[in-house]
Amino acid sequence: MFEFSENTQSALEILRNPSATVQWYIIPILLIFIYIVSKELSEKHYQVVLAGAALWLVDVFNEIWNSYVCFISHQAPIWGTPGFTGSTSLLILIGYNIEISFMFFIMGMASVLMLPEDKKKKILGINNRIFFAVIMTTLAVCVECFLNYAGVLTWEWSFWQRNCPWVLWIIGYLPFFSAAYYTYDRPTVKGSVKFVGALAAMDVILLVIGGIFGWI
Repeated sequence: MFEFSENTQSALEILRNPSATVQWYIIPILLIFIYIVSKELSEKHYQVVLAGAALWLVDVFNEIWNSYVCFISHQAPIWGTPGFTGSTSLLILIGYNIEISFMFFIMGMASVLMLPEDKKKKILGINNRIFFAVIMTTLAVCVECFLNYAGVLTWEWSFWQRNCPWVLWIIGYLPFFSAAYYTYDRPTVKGSVKFVGALAAMDVILLVIGGIFGWI
């Protein structure tokens, strides 16, 4: 049996243990999140909020299988958030904290708000949806590489490192923005709801399975 890495051990010590991690700053972050969502809903931008939910749910999917890797391998997750003092107000999954959760939902909404209304409009000869997906994915990977460099996001598998960012680009972020844009561009709100509902159902099933086998 392999042993968990040092970084993983530190994360396990605070995993879903709010009494050891919770900090006051999470309350204003929650209120900011509620304000942003409420504002979009009050302006009837339902598909903006649903796009945020879609990106968030795809990230949750990634976080679940990342947790599976950690507990099945009994070594380390693909990416982790070590449990040093002040690192998070709540560690939800082994590589997923409450701050990341709020961030991705808001990022999903922000990413579609910058899209042109014309789905077919081209920027530098490229469809604007593809153009923004490439730009946003690249920026997100750059930020993630910086967080890894700073030591707040750990990578302990050889194929997931700063020297091969294309793996992060394809697996880590391009699906996020693709899901957000697909949701936003559905002809009807009902269509967006169905897609987001399917993503949610997938995540719930995986969480239940992971909970039964102790993989989360």
